Amino acid sequence: MNFQQLRSVREAVRCGFNLTDVAHALHTSQPGVSRQIRELEDELGIALFVRSGKRLTGMTEPGAHVLPVIERILQDSSNLRSAAQEFVAQKSGRLVIAATHSQARYALPGAVQDFRRQFPNVRLHLHQGSPQQVAEMLMAGEADVGIATEALDRYEGLVALPCYRWTHSAIVQPGHALLDGGITLERLARYPLITYDTGFTGRPHIDGAFAQQGLVPDIVLSAMDADVIKAYVELGMGVGIVASIAYEAERDTGLRALDVGHLFGINLTKLALRRGSYLRGYVYAFIECFAPTLVRSVVEQALGDESGEHYDI
Repeated sequence: MNFQQLRSVREAVRCGFNLTDVAHALHTSQPGVSRQIRELEDELGIALFVRSGKRLTGMTEPGAHVLPVIERILQDSSNLRSAAQEFVAQKSGRLVIAATHSQARYALPGAVQDFRRQFPNVRLHLHQGSPQQVAEMLMAGEADVGIATEALDRYEGLVALPCYRWTHSAIVQPGHALLDGGITLERLARYPLITYDTGFTGRPHIDGAFAQQGLVPDIVLSAMDADVIKAYVELGMGVGIVASIAYEAERDTGLRALDVGHLFGINLTKLALRRGSYLRGYVYAFIECFAPTLVRSVVEQALGDESGEHYDI
């Protein structure tokens, strides 16, 4: 049973049982209207209309009995849409964001600040975890929006949208030998390295680049937090490899950064939503604050492409 079947019955009565007029009102074909009515009658197990050949001439007694129910269902669906639209338009509520540490610490603050200016009455909750944990929070309905570089596009239950591209930087102490001359994988491999845990923040690109050159890097410490990596670089334990966004010259005065994007390639951060999820208006606004290219129409199209347009009742 679906709304199109119910609309076909209602319009048949409104149009004086003229199926040509019904088809015109519903922007479909006359055979399509007849099929919708027949399918509903078959499902209900009753004839709704009196027929003369292929023409409808009136309502049967059972049809007249169920018509008010059909009208009520369609009216309630209209009220439901209106209520939902009012709900979407509200500027207060709760927004739960799941993100990796790098995204939460370096990429999100500006977007959160912009969002708060627009929606001061929305309560924000930020959960941090691994890419897999971010995906699982979304799948479980524990988060509205997920942001990470890895894993999100591997889950069939999620719709992952591209946000921005980024590269890595090598972090060293002032006066380090790597600051003189060009930086290569061979030169990096001569030093102890400190970088992200496996599966975090572009680590697969780092491992893949060394492996492709037949090099085995000496990774003496791995962490999921760029601030931890930088702290140990400052202690002289090794050369850090972090997301370029994690180096802030005005704050990291005891460190220097070297672009190594040419060595480890370009990474793509994604924003994910649970397939079939309902998004309030301020969720779309937050998404656009974080990734200006992801305007509401783009997000709605992505969700629509994934979930389809058929609604059963």
